[in-house]
Formats: sequence, structure tokens, C-alpha cells
Amino acid sequence: MDTLSRLNAIPSLLADRDPRRLEVLAQDAKCLTRQYFGRAVGLYTPLYLSNLCESACIYCGFNSRHKIDRSKLSPDEIDREMRAIARTGVQNILLLTGESPQATPVSYLKEAVALAKKYFQGISLEVYPMAEEDYRILYEAGADGVTVYQETYDRSRYAEVHLGGQKKDYVFRRGAPERIAKAGMRQISLGILLGLGPLAEDLADLYTHLREMEKRFPGVEYSLSFPRLRTIKTQSFCASSIDDITFLKILCLTRVLFPRVSINLSTRESAEFRNRALEVAVTRVSIGSRTTVGGYAEESSKDPQFDMADTRSSGEMIEYLKSNGFDPVFTDWRRIENS
Repeated sequence: MDTLSRLNAIPSLLADRDPRRLEVLAQDAKCLTRQYFGRAVGLYTPLYLSNLCESACIYCGFNSRHKIDRSKLSPDEIDREMRAIARTGVQNILLLTGESPQATPVSYLKEAVALAKKYFQGISLEVYPMAEEDYRILYEAGADGVTVYQETYDRSRYAEVHLGGQKKDYVFRRGAPERIAKAGMRQISLGILLGLGPLAEDLADLYTHLREMEKRFPGVEYSLSFPRLRTIKTQSFCASSIDDITFLKILCLTRVLFPRVSINLSTRESAEFRNRALEVAVTRVSIGSRTTVGGYAEESSKDPQFDMADTRSSGEMIEYLKSNGFDPVFTDWRRIENS
């Protein structure tokens, strides 16, 4: 079945509850995962630098209209947090902020990237979309990857859930991956927030977006993420529930369509589900995560962006991988500085 046929078949695939067909899909995905990735599992740890936000996304704990404890790490605090993460052996870090160019400008992010270079080989960012030149500044400072989720590709739904701030601009966000690639970043992670928009349509649009990027920028390493929408204290909207079977289908279909693309899975998911997904399609996981600002050097009582489900420590996750025949990858590349 060609790619177009598979895209057209997404609605029927998601509706199909026949366990035999799911098993066939899972076996196909598993074979492709082993063919292209072996038993290697990439590891990364996220560090929230700030929860200050200017956008009003009704599904997010950092929504600017929510009355929560707001904070931003100072350079000294960033350094302490990074030292604590580096002690676990992980060499890939993901730096995150709220959607606030004013509170966390490019100059602040550049300083954070410079600090990260002391401890980590891979430095990625998950921040507000920015101009190509700003991405280039961060690339030249030492960042090598950017994560940017469209959340939903459905324009009407997008407008319903993004009520204020820069994130209201659908087109600017949709164009971010192209600007990231032009700026020189070697790795780009795309994704949708499962449960937010129409599932089959969002998947088809995400896959199409990735195909476009692969054709235009073939030298970039791409990955995909499918975070499931989690409830927050102030949630006041209707979201679609994505059950485990449906989610597993999505991961397996993604692997079949994109055999060489890394699939990420965060600690939003339970330990049991992550273990299962690693056997068939997932090739990169976050470990030892905190979803508050900081939280590694010392415990944080601040409000998280979302609640975690897999609470295993970095050491526990690494031990699980090793004892189950996986090869945990702490870093898969090294930046060579020109003299």
C-alpha cells in the first residue's frame, strides 16, 4: 500500500478494533524499527527554564490567564540544574520555556545554550516560534535541534483553543520548521497534541507536513512526537480521549510510513505503556523528567505544565532498558568546533 492509500485509510484503521489486524501492524512496525534502529533507544532529559507565558492556550498549565506561581531560572540556577542532570549520564538536553519572547528573549536562550554546552553533546529547544535569524543565533551558540508542535492542524479548532498571544498565529507556527531548517539546525521534531483536534485529519496533515520537509530539507534529521492531552487543574473544555489501543496504532502506522524517523515518547505516558511502545515503534524517550521550572538540583513545589505518569528515575529507566535487551544511547553525535 502506497503512502497516499495509507493516509486515506487512517479513519478506517483508527476505527478497526480487530486485534488480529493490530497485531499484523505491530509486527510490521517492530520489524522496521529493528531494521533501522536495532535495539538502540535515545535518551534525553527536559529542563524547564521558565513558565512565564504570554499566550492563552486553554489546554496548558502555563496559560497566561492562570494564576500560578511564575518563575524563570537565573544563569546560576540553570547551571546548577544542568550539573544535576549531567550527573545521570544523559548527554541530550531539551530546554523548554513558556511562550514569552519578552520574558525569555533570544539573548536569554543563547546564554542557556552556552551553559548547556559545558555539560551536554546534544542541545535542543522547545520554545516559542521565532524568526529564521533568531534560530540561526541559537544554532551558532550551540543548539542543534528544535521541537515545535502544531498542536492541531485544524484551523477552526486551533483558533478555539489558542485565545491570546503569539501562539494564536497559526501560519507563523506552521512555518517554523522551514525557518528552523534554513537556520542550519540538524534535528527537527514535529508533532500534534492527541485529543485536541480531529484525530484522523491531524495525523494526515502531520504526515504530509513531514513529507514536505523531507523533500525540501533532506539533510535534516526528523522525529515525531504524539503527546496525549492530559487534564490540568483549570481545564474547562472538551477533549477527545485517545485510548491505549488507538495510540499504539498511531505509533505503529507512523513507523510503517516513516521507517527511518525517530519516534519520541515522554513521561506523560505510564511506565507500562512506554515499555510496550518501545518494543514496537518508539526509539527515543525522556527520562527522569520534571515538568516544573527546575526541579533537578532540588525539589520544586511550582505548578507543572502537565502531570507525569512515568515517574521512574533516570537510573531506574536505564536499568530497565539494559535488563530488557535495549541499548540506551546517551548521545549519538558530537559537535566539532572549528578552530
